[in-house]
Amino acid sequence: MDSPLPPLQKGWQVIKSGVPKNVLKFRTDLPVPTDIPKGHVLVKVLAAALNPIGYKLMAMPNFMVKRPVIAEHDLAGEIVIANGTEFHVGDEVFGLVPAELSMKTGWGSMQEYAIVPAEALVLKPKNIDFTTAAGVALAGQTAYDALFVIGKLEEGQRVFINGGSSSVGTLAIQLAKEKGVRVDCSASGRNTDYVKSFGAEQVFDYTKKPLYEQLLEANISPPYNVFFDCIDATANLFVHSKKYLAPNGIFVSTGPNVHSLSALPIVLWTMTRIYWPTLLGGVHRQFKIFLFKSEKTKLQALADLIAEGKLKPQVDSVFSFEDLPKAYERIMSGRATGKIVVQVL
Repeated sequence: MDSPLPPLQKGWQVIKSGVPKNVLKFRTDLPVPTDIPKGHVLVKVLAAALNPIGYKLMAMPNFMVKRPVIAEHDLAGEIVIANGTEFHVGDEVFGLVPAELSMKTGWGSMQEYAIVPAEALVLKPKNIDFTTAAGVALAGQTAYDALFVIGKLEEGQRVFINGGSSSVGTLAIQLAKEKGVRVDCSASGRNTDYVKSFGAEQVFDYTKKPLYEQLLEANISPPYNVFFDCIDATANLFVHSKKYLAPNGIFVSTGPNVHSLSALPIVLWTMTRIYWPTLLGGVHRQFKIFLFKSEKTKLQALADLIAEGKLKPQVDSVFSFEDLPKAYERIMSGRATGKIVVQVL
């Protein structure tokens, strides 16, 4: 290191259950970690990105998650303590603090110095900056897993991506096209050209009428092999999917979009409709809720595609560290086209 670590750092903690503006606390007296567990490193966080899982976890009751907890997971920065791992001090990296680890330890990315498992980091490609790299790990692996691990997409098949202009959606379009898959998606009219620039072919404007009605009227042929809903608008789309999803097709969802506990009754009703037995009129199609697991091989694959210019992560907006609550307002608006990133240092 060029200089010794400071004893204290700034960071954002989630201190209770609720919506971001009510549960976030900005701290200037957090200790900088010095006791780093084996297999982990200390990262000087230069940029951190927001994800829906961030505010979803905030909505969970205190008995389900550890609090206080440092907000968020995605980050990019420099190694300051390598701790006997494959990394070296000064390495530029990106990755994430896994959610399951955060829930147990209280660790997170929205602080100046973060403990991160070495397995959840890779070297940052030289052709992107820290701001862009900060938003790759969670969204990129989500898109990859939904399409190829769960969906098992192959060259020549078809996929529909609901939320094509979202951060996950734009990466999913690019990953699918790279594999030779035909991509259709949803987007607002103002974002049609935007998603087509990544390779989407037929784009459905969800602002005109309910998306499932448009898909029914389109008489999709051949039907989609995978329907990836990455913005949590699942119920009606799945209930009507028999008309546009192949008999052996898979409907993949990132899960219910819970902003607060008051949304739970709606979520339960949605799940009832989805899992209603086929013998009683339910939908005879596979439904999978995405369960995220970070893996170094997937992170490295994403980094390689970025380095080769085949994957171009998008940044919607950048906020100062002190403006994290405003950044959450942006992500929860549902209008972001790319990642919302916070400049930490």
